[in-house]
Amino acid sequence: IVLHTDSQYVRQGITEWMPGWVRKQWKTASGAPVKNRELWERLNAAIAQHEIDWRWVKGHAGNPDNERVDVLARDEAIKVRDGVAVH
Repeated sequence: IVLHTDSQYVRQGITEWMPGWVRKQWKTASGAPVKNRELWERLNAAIAQHEIDWRWVKGHAGNPDNERVDVLARDEAIKVRDGVAVH
């Protein structure tokens, strides 16, 4: 699976930092708890069964696929805010 993200934080979190976080019981290199641990754990479980090539794309740079995903994400965030069921 090739997965594109415009978030360096997510890409680096998955590819560089998460293995260390797991080894250190979800602590950062400085010993602080990993922020948003629950979300990272869910993502880690979701990707465990797959081989993923994480690729970064510049956000808001005219990439049609990235622009479309931004619209979809915004629409879903509005549904969550408004209490509409999200699948």
